[in-house]
Amino acid sequence: MSGLMVYLAGPGRANEHEEPHLVAGDTALMAWYDDNELNRDSALDIANSLDRAKQFYGTEVEGGHVFHCSLSLSAEEGKLTDQQWGDITNDYMKSMGFTDDSGKAPARWAAVRHGVSKNGNDHVHIVASMVRDDGTKWNDWKSKYKSQQVSRELEKKYGLNELGSIRAERGFTPAEQEKARRQGKPEVERHSVARTVRSCATASVSEAEFVRRARQEGLLVRPRFAAGRSDVVTGYSVAERPARGERAVWYGGNSMGRDLSLPKLREGWESTPENATEAVTEWTAAARNKRVVAPGRETETPSAELWEKHANEVGALREILASTPYTDHQTWASAARETSAAFGAWSKRIEKTPGPLADASRELAKSAQLRRYPPSTPKAGAVSARGATMILLAATSRSPRAAYALMFRQLAATAKAIHDMHKATADLNRVRGLSASVIAATKAVEASAPGQTMKSAQPARMTIEKLRERHPGLDEETLRARLFVERTREGAPIPATLTRGQKPTEHAAPARGPEQERQRGIER
Repeated sequence: MSGLMVYLAGPGRANEHEEPHLVAGDTALMAWYDDNELNRDSALDIANSLDRAKQFYGTEVEGGHVFHCSLSLSAEEGKLTDQQWGDITNDYMKSMGFTDDSGKAPARWAAVRHGVSKNGNDHVHIVASMVRDDGTKWNDWKSKYKSQQVSRELEKKYGLNELGSIRAERGFTPAEQEKARRQGKPEVERHSVARTVRSCATASVSEAEFVRRARQEGLLVRPRFAAGRSDVVTGYSVAERPARGERAVWYGGNSMGRDLSLPKLREGWESTPENATEAVTEWTAAARNKRVVAPGRETETPSAELWEKHANEVGALREILASTPYTDHQTWASAARETSAAFGAWSKRIEKTPGPLADASRELAKSAQLRRYPPSTPKAGAVSARGATMILLAATSRSPRAAYALMFRQLAATAKAIHDMHKATADLNRVRGLSASVIAATKAVEASAPGQTMKSAQPARMTIEKLRERHPGLDEETLRARLFVERTREGAPIPATLTRGQKPTEHAAPARGPEQERQRGIER
């Protein structure tokens, strides 16, 4: 308790803490302390007050007795007053059962505010003892789920931006974030691996093809077999190939995304006894780090006709979404997952490091993950963007440039449809994230095209300044949304270069020696 309170009253990891002070607390604490700025001594005094019941009764709580959470606003929401934060934290602690409103002895707690975070988020920290004043323990059963529900209620009560309770992405640890910062990477490894897995899974028509594609894209793959079996795969994990001397970090499918568990992925693949047998063979080869058993269509270069075919499929998907109710969460999540996969595949082909296309893929992936999935699921073979992902993963610099432009227009328009769905359901965080990321992706695609192509494809690009002159009465958010619409209608030029090229293959590739394998890796 003392270590946490001293940290909250201190300068912070990046000297971001300013004027730390209390905005609320239990009755006994607030009788002694006001909103004066805290220092180390006062922080230790508060910690001793919060710990008094534990020290007196000697109650031990498995895993630790310190409860710590932060309630945070997005930077766009601005700041609240100390009084507002005080009211919010009092309501939160009542709903979480820390006060005597629960019918039990109260627990001691404090709410500390110390300015905005590095990203500009106004927030408050709540610190509490999980030992009540009579020595009994506060019950933390399903406390995270309950905290989310309480937060949704507080958003409504205080007129804050309401986060959707239907969708939720997987989080990452501070250690992962620190590792990415230390290595100079723009994102945590979990996100980059998840993007590759989502693209490979969406591009595949069978489980065996997914395993081969994941390995082809540089991932280490290993299956989880059922207990006592070697022919039944119940799960999987993947990892990026580590540098020499380092250990691989493995991620299970469900830990990367709610839509990436093996049972969820299997819903989109053809399921036959032959496919199941082939899949086990490829899983086993991957686990033993052996060569793929039977290379398939992942080694083929798609024809020009396929580009147009799959681009039109994305357009057909967008037409279906136009008449899909916003309450049909599964259909929208499926469309978001496939569109995310397509942007992720495009990112792998033209971005040396994760950039705007990768960001667009991640924003769409957030819309693809539902807290709960209904029993019925879409079947493989329906109109979808799966073919677009396949063709982008296999794209080469020889692929038709006009096909790229058509494909990007269709994908951007589909992302716009998902954006509009979130706007209609008042999910403002998703609206902002999608709008900004797809506009940035459009600019990235434009920038990667040669000047001559840009002039022929985009003679007069719409800008926010032009829209502001044309519609002087519109607010900034509406102007940006309208710009998004105009940009998706206009389309975009296509990338000048891609990173992978392979010759069309109709039969299984012959066995390769070490030198051929090395040369194949260079070509890739």
